[in-house]
Amino acid sequence: MSTNGSREKSVTIVGAGSWGTALAVSLASKDVPVRLWARREEAAKQIRDDRHNPTYLPDVVIPESIEVTSNLEKAVEGSDFWVFATPSQAVRSVAEQLSEFAAEDHLVVSVAKGIENETLLTTTGVLHEALPRVPLGSLGVLYGPSHAEEVAVGVPTAVVVSAHDLAAAEIMQDVFMTSTLRVYVNPDIIGVEIAGSVKNVLAIAAGIVEGIGYGDNAKAALITRGLDEIRRLGMAMGANPSTFSGLAGIGDVVVTCMSKLSRNRYFGEQIGKGRTLSEIEAEMTMVAEGVRTTKSAYELSRRYHVEMPITEGVYACLFEGKRPDVVIKELMSRTAKREDWLPETLREAAL
Repeated sequence: MSTNGSREKSVTIVGAGSWGTALAVSLASKDVPVRLWARREEAAKQIRDDRHNPTYLPDVVIPESIEVTSNLEKAVEGSDFWVFATPSQAVRSVAEQLSEFAAEDHLVVSVAKGIENETLLTTTGVLHEALPRVPLGSLGVLYGPSHAEEVAVGVPTAVVVSAHDLAAAEIMQDVFMTSTLRVYVNPDIIGVEIAGSVKNVLAIAAGIVEGIGYGDNAKAALITRGLDEIRRLGMAMGANPSTFSGLAGIGDVVVTCMSKLSRNRYFGEQIGKGRTLSEIEAEMTMVAEGVRTTKSAYELSRRYHVEMPITEGVYACLFEGKRPDVVIKELMSRTAKREDWLPETLREAAL
């Protein structure tokens, strides 16, 4: 594994959507050499010529130092630090195209938040299969409450980086850290990935509540109980429960469920107003990751025998045609239960 500091690294960002573009601008602010890959040549040319990304971040100036290309081989040439910023369901196909250029000393970071539908793998699991030359320890994620629109213009933001190897995570932390983007290390990669991915399902649920017209009480209850669902699933998969109280957990849940900038929340609002999945997807230029992740989270809950009624409700709204008001009525009429937020072992220790 390479252990060079960020000043010596050339970074390739694979994906010129809002988040990939924002990270490129952030890294360029501290003179890190950056290449930004856009899938379509017309998009790459427009960014090169106008120094703007009109589809995703139209008001952000893209520095001249950022090299923009639609050629994957050129994008990664000479770079040993790759950032995958494509939609999560596209990570495998793009990574497979780059497999022959990968090497043992590469560090690879995913900022895509999602769980692959076919395999139920998180993005580092997908990358491990698609990039066999890169050691598992050199794969990581950068997750947390981070709207691209704010990061691109230097609004103070805090996120977490996690990797299968702590030394690799610390290098990733050093690369991404700027005067306005504060990066913490969390060694619990499965917890970070589950929290960062499944919170998008919860954001759709929050949007549904908003679209129906319910108030703050309903949203607060939804966020709290939804976060508990995410924690239960994560723990069943081996995560540390404390991760869900941090930036990748409650931090990202709050920003995604409450902000008007959240496309997953917007998607849910439209569902709550009675529109269909196909209608909303046809008009959106950005991917609402939570739609596909809802399928994966639902299947994971069944695989690990974890009760996730809110996730099941979102799944029923999106893929079974159930009316949102019916789902909420069912949620509110469930059998009375104890809250039991803490795992039993932690609860006993607190007594």
